[in-house]
Amino acid sequence: MAPWVQEFWRMLGLTLSMLFIGFLVGQTFLFFFLACLTYLSWHLYNLYRLEQWFSQGRKFEPPEAPGIWGDVFYHFYRLQQRNRKRKRKLADMLKRFQESTAAMPDATVVLGPRYEIEWFNKAAIQLLGLQSPRDRGQPITNLIRYPSLHHYLTQANFENTAIKFVSPNNPSMMLSVSVIPYAETQHLLLARDITHLHRLEQIRSDFIANVSHELRTPLTVISGFLETLQDAQTCHEFERPLLLMTQQTARMRNIVEDLLLLSRLESEANGNGGVMVEVDEMLKNIYEEATVLSGEQKHRITVSVEKDLTIYGHPEELRSAFSNLVFNAVRYTPAGGEITIHWYSDKEGAHFTVSDTGDGIAPEHLPRLTERFYRVDVGRSRHQGGTGLGLAIVKHVLNRHQGHLHIESQLGQGSLFRCDFPNR
Repeated sequence: MAPWVQEFWRMLGLTLSMLFIGFLVGQTFLFFFLACLTYLSWHLYNLYRLEQWFSQGRKFEPPEAPGIWGDVFYHFYRLQQRNRKRKRKLADMLKRFQESTAAMPDATVVLGPRYEIEWFNKAAIQLLGLQSPRDRGQPITNLIRYPSLHHYLTQANFENTAIKFVSPNNPSMMLSVSVIPYAETQHLLLARDITHLHRLEQIRSDFIANVSHELRTPLTVISGFLETLQDAQTCHEFERPLLLMTQQTARMRNIVEDLLLLSRLESEANGNGGVMVEVDEMLKNIYEEATVLSGEQKHRITVSVEKDLTIYGHPEELRSAFSNLVFNAVRYTPAGGEITIHWYSDKEGAHFTVSDTGDGIAPEHLPRLTERFYRVDVGRSRHQGGTGLGLAIVKHVLNRHQGHLHIESQLGQGSLFRCDFPNR
């Protein structure tokens, strides 16, 4: 028989018995009241026993009780067993997680909703200088006081992004730090020692800068002598060789200048010496230069500029990025094609776009366009006088201005290059 049916018959039997006794002695209402009071007292007593079992938490086995309360105690007992089993499982998982992260060479820090430190491994002590248990519960920006980290956490743009800064515990160590959101409000901060890679990158950058700088003087001398020979030569058989030598010397000088610019962009700190840049005036000059570069090809160049839309940054760098995009469009758009330059803003920030009606770019080339010296068509690029560094310069300039380069292109349908700048 079901427990609730048994309890119903128990209550009914008690009530009828008390009513019968009350009828015999002439106190029916009194004995009915005593039946209800007895039944209620029995339930209150078992509720008290249940509350004591929960509050004391010392006795694992449930108390004995007849009837429906025996089933209630048993169901709570089973629920308690499942909960304890689940807690042991979670504790084992947490222990394995802590053991695995403790063995990692990378610093691992678990952050709460307000980026307060909840847990960290041993590597975080060495790389980030954290101390346990003193630093637990503290916002990580109070302990690692780098503006780049504060800005990174404030922007909360963690997808495929990372920042670099010097270890607060070791000035000779360079760290790469990324944050991974999880569990809605939790964050996992990972810090990796990239000192060796940073030094190799610095050596490479210094080597390119030094070689480029050393090449400037001999190229200048060669260029000067070539001009002298062109002015003085009277034999036509040397006219074409001298012209080719002059063109290649000019191309080498452009490569050297672009390499020096890239080296400077990589080595200088971001955000130093910025001013409010009048982009509309800058684009007027770039439009005039693009028209001259177009020459006999007679491209239809259209400029659409939002008046009084300025941007904080470095004028020379922004001019280099914008002019590279415009001049590339002129070089790779067939004669008579259309080139549209647009500078505008919306709720997401400011945008600079250059679209053309050229041959377009195959999808497999798009991810590598910003690599140094990468060319879709090597022969055509060299014929047009490109150095293969223009889009690399654009990418570095945008990185220094917290911007992003977006490229859309299809074969036979032209290309669109868009520079996105955040609201600042």
